Amino acid sequence: MTTAAATASHAWFEDLQALLIGGLFVAVSVLLLREAGLLTGGTAGLAFLGHYLSGQPFGAVFFALNLPCYLFAWRAMGPVFTVKTFAAVSLLSVYSEWLPRFIRLDGLDPAFAAVLAGLLAGTGLLILVRHRASLGGIGVLALYLQDKRGWRAGQLQMAADGLILCGALLALDGRRVLLSVLGAAAMNLVIAVNHRPGRYTAI
Repeated sequence: MTTAAATASHAWFEDLQALLIGGLFVAVSVLLLREAGLLTGGTAGLAFLGHYLSGQPFGAVFFALNLPCYLFAWRAMGPVFTVKTFAAVSLLSVYSEWLPRFIRLDGLDPAFAAVLAGLLAGTGLLILVRHRASLGGIGVLALYLQDKRGWRAGQLQMAADGLILCGALLALDGRRVLLSVLGAAAMNLVIAVNHRPGRYTAI
C-alpha cells in the first residue's frame, strides 16, 4: 500500500462509525477486565488503579486522567487528532458505565477474560488509530514517536504498560497481576503486528 493511500482522508461518517465502534470494542474490554477483577496498561490501567483504590467510577477516572494530554496532543498531533481523541475518550468513559446495564456476565474465567479483553482492546485501538484518533495519554506519545521516529507503537506501549502493571500490585494479588499482563500482551501483539510504520500513520 502506498503512503498516499495509507494517509487518504476518511469521510466524516466513516470517522464517526470508527469512533463509535472502536470505542465500543474497548468498552467491552473494560467490562471484561472489571468483571474479572483485572486491569490493563496505559491510561486505562491507571484509571483501573484509581477505580480499584478509590471506588470512583472507572469512566470518571479515565476521563479526568486524560485531561492533561490534550494540550500535548494539540501541539504534537494537530487539532483534528485531538478533537477525535477527546471524542473517543468521552465515548469510552460513557460506554464503560452504560454497558453493565446491557451485559451481565456469570462464571467468567479470568484467563479467558484477560486474553479476549486484550484482543478486543487492540482491535478497537487499531480502528481508532486508522481514523486519526486514540484513547489519549500514553497512546498519544507512542503514536507520535512511531510516526516521527519510526519506533513501534506497540513496543513503546508495552514498555509503559510493564511499569503500570507493576504498580497493580498495590490493588491486586499476584495471580491477577499476571493475568493482567497476559491481557496487555495480547492487546499490544495486535497493535504491533497490524500497525507498522509505512502502512498506516496517525498524522
